Amino acid sequence: MAWFRNCDGMARRDALRAGVFGATGLSLAGYSRLQAEQAVDQNAKGKSAIFVNLNGGPSHMDTFDLKPDAPSEYRGEFNPIQTNLPGVTISEHLPNIAGCMDKFTLLRGVSHSVAAHALGTKYVNTGNRPLPSLEFPGYGAVITRECSTDPELPPFVAIPRSSQTPGYMGVKYAPMNTTSTPTIGQPYRVRGISMADGVTVSDFERRQSLLSRLDRTFSDVERDNQLLDGMDEFAQQAHAVISSTKARQAFDIGQEDSSFAKTFGESQLGASCLLALRLVESGVRFVTVTNGGWDTHRDNWTALKDRQLPAFDEALAALFNGLAARGLLESTVVYVTGEFGRTPKINSERNGRDHYPRNMFMILGGGGIRGGQVLGESDDKGTMPKNEGFSPDDVAASFYKAMGIDHTVEYNTPTGRPVMIVREGNVIPALFA
Repeated sequence: MAWFRNCDGMARRDALRAGVFGATGLSLAGYSRLQAEQAVDQNAKGKSAIFVNLNGGPSHMDTFDLKPDAPSEYRGEFNPIQTNLPGVTISEHLPNIAGCMDKFTLLRGVSHSVAAHALGTKYVNTGNRPLPSLEFPGYGAVITRECSTDPELPPFVAIPRSSQTPGYMGVKYAPMNTTSTPTIGQPYRVRGISMADGVTVSDFERRQSLLSRLDRTFSDVERDNQLLDGMDEFAQQAHAVISSTKARQAFDIGQEDSSFAKTFGESQLGASCLLALRLVESGVRFVTVTNGGWDTHRDNWTALKDRQLPAFDEALAALFNGLAARGLLESTVVYVTGEFGRTPKINSERNGRDHYPRNMFMILGGGGIRGGQVLGESDDKGTMPKNEGFSPDDVAASFYKAMGIDHTVEYNTPTGRPVMIVREGNVIPALFA
């Protein structure tokens, strides 16, 4: 998947470990976890989740919250079309999504005050307003900690990379980054799953044995090192995954039926959503899909019409329809968001829209979340929530509820500081009514 630039601008033991992982295509920054299943509500319908991150901040005014009756300096160039929900309209460039609105809830009037890309991204990827003194864990890290998983599969996969970090929880809860995106209809090689040329599972196992002997030599000195603990867990999980036929098959979208794969289109986003579906179907708990290019300060409508919206429309509709067709939507929570919206008032000098966190959209569906509804509303110019609105914290609390996780549970930081999973949010009851 293409990455877009937004407007914001080793010890001996480590060296050997890098050599072992490098020979197989693994990287230290990959994935790992220490399984610690906690008090997850077993009655919750959500068992896995797909988080779609629209990097750059998509315009709510030109996608899911059009204002056709607003003054010309606000309303933009696109027209609304009717969806399959009576009285609900969205952009004319989202016809496929318009036909599957019954499968998710559209949240309008989501609002916050963090207008910088990096900080806004941290906010929506954790459900906690960023603090300079504490790095909060992303959703995937929490789910990795709370939910048991198949030992032959990574619990948290990022396509191709994720803005979600394990934060204060440590490297053992970090994602496995694919570092690339697949192509529909072709076999997909993933570093850490597919062996590098000329390397066999036996080769890896011999190197793993050598590493284990060295680990014992240094264990007394490094017993309390969190990074090395994470590396140990990484090595164990890496060995299980890299020697697993099940894992390699899960990542190989080339095995998908061509008629089913075709609905996702030919874009990198479509292929990534197809891979995400395939991974949760195989048993992966949490998958992030990152899609860039939404930072449309200039020539907003051309960028959206010609580049961003066609691929997004095709991919997201295929994801929801595909999950439903495979019987996975009831057990898979889908969460779609950017870091903020864009200014309702057009920047006429650049024919674009700028950063605007005061009003944005989010999408939640599947996993017991009621589909076919729009919650929240913005004012007549799209500048603010018309009533109280929602915060990213509220959406985070609701997401965790769908996954059976109590967002008020406290974790301890390495210094012993107790911190709730989501510090400020409240569950949105209407999502589950």
